[in-house]
Amino acid sequence: MTILVTGGAGYIGSHMVHALTDAGEDVVVLDNLSTGYQSLLPKAAAFVNGDTGDSPLVGRVLREFGVETIMHFAAAIVVPESVRMPLQYYRNNTLNTCSLIESAVAAGVDNFIFSSTAAVYGMPSESSVHEEVPKTPISPYGWSKLMSEQILGDAARAHGLNFVILRYFNVAGADPDGRTGQSTPRATHLIKVACETALGKRKQMTIFGSDYGTPDGTCIRDYIHILDLAQAHILALNVEKSAFYNLGTGGGTSVREIIAACERVTGKKIAVVEKPRRAGDPPLLIAASDKIKKELGWEPKFQSIDKIVESAWAWHVKNPLGYQD
Repeated sequence: MTILVTGGAGYIGSHMVHALTDAGEDVVVLDNLSTGYQSLLPKAAAFVNGDTGDSPLVGRVLREFGVETIMHFAAAIVVPESVRMPLQYYRNNTLNTCSLIESAVAAGVDNFIFSSTAAVYGMPSESSVHEEVPKTPISPYGWSKLMSEQILGDAARAHGLNFVILRYFNVAGADPDGRTGQSTPRATHLIKVACETALGKRKQMTIFGSDYGTPDGTCIRDYIHILDLAQAHILALNVEKSAFYNLGTGGGTSVREIIAACERVTGKKIAVVEKPRRAGDPPLLIAASDKIKKELGWEPKFQSIDKIVESAWAWHVKNPLGYQD
């Protein structure tokens, strides 16, 4: 099977490319390198520099490589930034996804695996979020992904395209073999920021909102290790009927608990400053992932937040100045 991985030189995409080539799949990466690094990729993967919205280029790649499945990761993902720059997010995430789906249909691609997000649920009333919870995003990022889901579903019904939509909760950690990790300079992932603070790259880190209705007043999220996420995508390759799945561990960790875990793992005190809440941040998001466990047999192996932090910390220690091509 030949698989096109869009955004394959980025954080999640590069881990996915390694997982696919490790499994013996033929992989083509399409990435404009705006946030990714080609040198993070295994030599077994073919690389094309370009945008998902470039229909002539995408069509040529799909035909020349005989692509059968697309894994679509290319997207802008910073929630507060999406509030400030909504049009950029709708253009990059929604319009480019529509163009990519159109190219896939034209080329006769059979399968489309879409990287979605828990942000499509907005501020759910349920403490454990299952796939049928109402979708009411509270940020342009969440809306851009939900719109893309709708486009994909409509295209599938009209043209017979098979799809799997995977809604991620908080992805964290790094490849234990040190081949790739969180390298995007502007990424705001909490564990990345905490590791950079422990390394001295930042004087302090910020807690945005300490007055939420949670046990310690800070937001609670469900953290899933990047390798567990990649394994779910491997399993999704064999899904023959279009489906939606949540990806999370089912456990919640607060911002303060993440900082404490980073202090335990690094052995360093992390300086913190508290600021008001950010727009678009729900207080609690925990996944109910029973569906993918039951239907695909998926089980996350990294249940300990300290183990997730350890893999991230090892990557940042290896690349203290940030990764560079």
